[in-house]
Parts: sequence; structure tokens; C-alpha cells
Amino acid sequence: MPLLQDLLAAIAGGRVEIVDLTAPLSSETPILQLPEPFSNTIPFSLELISRYDAAGPGWYWNNIHTGEHTGTHVDAPVHWATGKDGADVSRLALTRLVAPAVVIDVSARAAEDADFLLGVDDVKAWEAEHGSLPDGAWLLLRTGWDARSADAAEFLNADENGPHSPGISAECARWLAEETGLVGLGVETVGTDAGAAHSFEPAFPCHHYFLGAGKMGLTQLRNVASLPPTGAMLVVSPLPIVGGSGSPARVYALVER
Repeated sequence: MPLLQDLLAAIAGGRVEIVDLTAPLSSETPILQLPEPFSNTIPFSLELISRYDAAGPGWYWNNIHTGEHTGTHVDAPVHWATGKDGADVSRLALTRLVAPAVVIDVSARAAEDADFLLGVDDVKAWEAEHGSLPDGAWLLLRTGWDARSADAAEFLNADENGPHSPGISAECARWLAEETGLVGLGVETVGTDAGAAHSFEPAFPCHHYFLGAGKMGLTQLRNVASLPPTGAMLVVSPLPIVGGSGSPARVYALVER
């Protein structure tokens, strides 16, 4: 298997870097906060079973308590009403979980406007510089929002009018989901939609269009700034929860240096 041997040698020699895009998962991990009357997920927590004590003298382990959509996680198509007949997280094709990634960097504009929305013209401008969005790839939107992830209030950035975080316009979400060969959308924010997306038409258009088209979402990424606009290989590893609408995931990229 010379190709795999070459890859391992390139990793060992530093010619290929493994970039971890996953936020650490703990009780401090920010989680989405929906307004009443909607129900919310629970925060992540550990419940001790034993730690080298009478309950287990030679071993340490925990039960974990978490929602499917906590921290860095995958949205499967079945997560949204438009994708209700689609795949659950246990049935996502591995060939779509190991796939090329392209990065559109709007961090400078998001720094000036927390409600910045990527438009179709922005994507076409990126394509004019870097080439067409490749079929079978993930689009990662770099907003710089991961710099806020250690502080839940700053990360969610909510006021009396609701949360404010950058994302994608409804028109662009539909175009990306229905008229390109992308397999998924990855973001640094708490969800794939902008903070104000509850007021869009349709509401939460990235969820509506991407999951309705049988594609995937990926949220709360870190270190996207370390990736090139094109050329990285994304590896997404959710738990194969039977019937699950999503799963926390370890996400990393292979980047040729």
C-alpha cells in the first residue's frame, strides 16, 4: 500500500501537517440557547463511575451527559424538517466525511460587523481567484469567531434583539446547497446559521437548504485560519449514533506544507 505509506512518511516528516479543528469538550463549552417555548440541549458533563477507588480500584472512567449538538459537532440531514427522510448520523457516507475542504475567509468583515452575511457575489469573487467550488468538498467559512469560544457570553453575543454572529444569507445558502456539488458547510460559530437567522425567510436557511438537500453541517470549528483556501483534506469523525440527528465529532485537516 505505497500511497498510505507515502502519506504516513509525509506526516512523520512534516510535509503533511495534521491541523486539529476541534474545540475541547467540557462543561464550559458554549451551547445554543433557544428562546421559550423551545427546549434546549443540556450542557456537557462527566459523571464519575470510579477513579482508582472502592468502586474500581485499578481504573478511572465516567459516564458522559451531552446533547448530540454540543461543541464541535455534525448535523445530519435528519436533524431538520426539510431533511426528515434523510440519513441519520450513523448512515453518513465515509467518503463524504473524508473529503476536500475549501476556506472562504471573511474574518476582517466579520470583525467590523458581527451580523455579516456571505452572499453569492462573495463566493463568485472567491471562485474568480481560486477556481470553482469543487464537487464533493466541504466549504469552511472562516469568520474569526473561534477567538470568542472561551467565553460563552462573547461567543453567543446576544442582546435584547437576540444573538449576533456572522453567517450566510438565505439566497447564498440556497445557491450553495442546491446549485453546487458541496457535501457540507463548516463554521466557527455555535450553529451553521447566522445569529439573526431566526428572522430570515426561510428561518435558519443553512439548516433548511443544506440538510434538505441531503448535505451536512459542521459547527464550532477552531484553527480554520491555519488552512489554505484550497488543498486541505478534511476528516470528520462523528459517533455513529443509530437514529441520531447529529454527534459531537473530532475534526481535523491534512495540509501539505
